[in-house]
Amino acid sequence: MPQQQEVVLVLDFGSQYNQLIARRVRENRVFSRIVPHNITAAEIRRLAPKGIILSGGPAPIYGAAAPKPKKEIFELGIPVLGICYGMQAMSHMLGGKVTRANKREYGHAELLIDDPSGLFSDIDDKAICWMSHGDYVSQLPPGFRKIAHTSSTGFASIADTSRGLYGVQFHPEVAHTPKGGRMISNFLFKICRCEGRWTAQSFIDDTVRSVRDTVGKEKVVCGLSGGVDSSVAAVLLHKAIGKQLICIFINNGLLRKGEAERVIRTFKKHFHMNLRYVNAEARFLGKLKGVVDPEKKRKIIGHEFIRVFEGEAKKLGKIAFLAQGTLYPDVIESKSAFGGPSATIKSHHNVGGLPLKMKFKLIEPLRELFKDEVRVVGKAMGLSDELTLRQPFPGPGLAIRIIGDITKKRLDILRESDVAVIEEIKKAGFYREVWQSFAVLLPIKTVGVMGDERTYENVIALRAVTSADGMTADWAKLPYDLLGRISNRIINEVKGVNRVVYDISSKPPSTIEWE
Repeated sequence: MPQQQEVVLVLDFGSQYNQLIARRVRENRVFSRIVPHNITAAEIRRLAPKGIILSGGPAPIYGAAAPKPKKEIFELGIPVLGICYGMQAMSHMLGGKVTRANKREYGHAELLIDDPSGLFSDIDDKAICWMSHGDYVSQLPPGFRKIAHTSSTGFASIADTSRGLYGVQFHPEVAHTPKGGRMISNFLFKICRCEGRWTAQSFIDDTVRSVRDTVGKEKVVCGLSGGVDSSVAAVLLHKAIGKQLICIFINNGLLRKGEAERVIRTFKKHFHMNLRYVNAEARFLGKLKGVVDPEKKRKIIGHEFIRVFEGEAKKLGKIAFLAQGTLYPDVIESKSAFGGPSATIKSHHNVGGLPLKMKFKLIEPLRELFKDEVRVVGKAMGLSDELTLRQPFPGPGLAIRIIGDITKKRLDILRESDVAVIEEIKKAGFYREVWQSFAVLLPIKTVGVMGDERTYENVIALRAVTSADGMTADWAKLPYDLLGRISNRIINEVKGVNRVVYDISSKPPSTIEWE
């Protein structure tokens, strides 16, 4: 990212809310970047941020392994906002005192604002906030004063306005703090003096320049699946380097019905890209035979994906770079962003599943974007709604929607079931209302009756969720008659299925995909 683009840094202390903080900043047209909690002052100076946000985190500040920022960051003259653990870390390091509470404070609290300026501008004297902490600041560091409190937390928000240092014990980034967005906006524009210049077009322009500088005259191969992410990545790269880009579409046998034909038609004939088609179905299914563990599936698919690329690259001559449509949620769920201390949720085939020794340098132009941001970028480049508004499809494909062993027969059952789901969702006008809708093939069989005869066949689970960015999701309250039509179609049209069930779990605690 060019230095002229204003940026706010989010220091990662292990909170699963880090991505929400980043999103709230970006919603104000200010670019945000999550960086390690121990980033040096020199590196911060190089990045020249307009502001710094210290995230929450699970560790007690006095613990032996408690992550702490470099003390020098408070002396850079850059405004800092500490959130929950971030406020405690700042207070502790600057001479305050943090104390273990007798009991954890969790949930809604009434915030009483003592100073309605700055951070709390244009907010009523009372506001609802979301608390989630076991420690609290019991003594302020020198130079700080209280600017908000609750009935149980004396220092719910603190400030040293002369140095531009602020702290909140609650979480303004979550929806449970209704005025939290305004507080973050106040920090950005009233305290950090941001201008809000980050747009889809500025991202495109910056990325094009960055890719050209990185690639030079070298060739790049791009993994193209036809999904939103890889499609936008391919078009963006084509815009940057033109004929230096070679798109490779690998048919791994785990695609939806008609997917391969659609990808070839769209990108080769419509976008006039240099597209190579590779049929690797037998190779992937052979490697996946008998594998039921979802993490092993992802690792195998990731490894084979790269190996196929390496093989194709040899045919093309010298290839220096591999491009992928990796997104920020992929990175966050595979590992804490940039190596921070948060927990791994699952490996993604193109992040945690990459081989340790790879013969390409990676280019991931969308790595710091969320899904909705990618859609906006795609639309800004002229991609059709059919592409940009397409529901997400996982990189490992149908492999993680088949619970248990993957066979050609089971794949065919799932493909035909998926057709019924998508067609009926679209007919009912819900395709763009839900984030994802799909079928899952379960590893069990149940007894049924068809034509007065006993059957013992497979079960399909339906999954449909609503979400803003894929980080959290709720199950979609689809009409019963729609669910009934989908069920009837699958049972009547798909040989080998006699029962359909609906998944009504949310993320968290579940994930959107079953594996």
